[in-house]
Amino acid sequence: MNQINAKNYSVNFEENGFNGLDIIIKKKLYSSIFVLVDSNTNKECIPVFEKKISTSFDFKVIEIEHGEENKTIRSCEKVWATLSDSGGDRKSLLINLGGGVITDIGGFIASTFKRGIDFINIPTTLLSMVDASIGGKTGIDFGNLKNQIGVINDPKLVIIDLVFLKSLPIKELKSGYSEMLKHGLISDKKYWSGISTLLMEKKIPGINEIFNSIKIKNEIVLDDPYEKHKRKVLNFGHTIGHAIESFFMDSKTHKNLTHGESIAIGMIIEAHISFNICKLDISEAKEIKKVFNSIFNIVKISESEFNQILSFLKFDKKNSHGKTNFVLLKKIGSPVIDIQVPDKKIKEGFEFYLS
Repeated sequence: MNQINAKNYSVNFEENGFNGLDIIIKKKLYSSIFVLVDSNTNKECIPVFEKKISTSFDFKVIEIEHGEENKTIRSCEKVWATLSDSGGDRKSLLINLGGGVITDIGGFIASTFKRGIDFINIPTTLLSMVDASIGGKTGIDFGNLKNQIGVINDPKLVIIDLVFLKSLPIKELKSGYSEMLKHGLISDKKYWSGISTLLMEKKIPGINEIFNSIKIKNEIVLDDPYEKHKRKVLNFGHTIGHAIESFFMDSKTHKNLTHGESIAIGMIIEAHISFNICKLDISEAKEIKKVFNSIFNIVKISESEFNQILSFLKFDKKNSHGKTNFVLLKKIGSPVIDIQVPDKKIKEGFEFYLS
């Protein structure tokens, strides 16, 4: 259990990951190496990174501010300027050391600088380990709209090392739980049951659970790398969840709502929509709600806020021909894609979440 093979790269675990980094650096003979961090990972993770690398090599640290609000074209411009001013060329390497914001924006920066340089992802949050760093999606936000600008481009390597989770706040760990639970909901009822039982007992998932979560996502991506069909299932909970996240990103209330919290709300609401439209058993919808409510506090959403959240749905990336497409569940482990949902059923889903 030290490696998962994607199409153009591998996901390496623990020491095997840093051995893989050494091999790539020796083989590629990069002209320069840069490490992208945010203000948190510069402090907490660079010292760990320096201890982990067994081969000595020079690198320059580039820091951006922490937080989703900094996943913007302005941050890209600053990093591109630093790369250029520091002599970066097409034979340079960018190592993204951080959470989902860093792997998303770093992959986009690398994919567009000099028409593309190599990059490696070293995720330092649970969410980025099981989701953002895997699958080749890169990008930035456009205003307060999530991931509207980006490309699909694979890293040369992803390194998963749980040592980075030691400094992670419980709020951020919980954000990763949402994506792990989602992997069970869309593919494997047994995995869903195991993870949900673990979390409801207030236990923290370990390397086995993280490995299996990444394996589930990787198998889906291998089957459909450019999200033409099957990969869409990974968006369960995200149609509503991203709308909630986008709304509260610009709101004076619930400013600290994490991605995982937003997607958890989305999955509860979309579970009830699944009951209404796809005949998901109501007992399974209630089970989904119970599990997520055991992890996250209920967020009070007023009717006026609900109407504003609905307006964000028109920006969802799965939309086609002016229609919003949902991923729903026939049963736990059995998703369906490209389902259109009346506003009335969405509102009933919100009422189910709040009840």
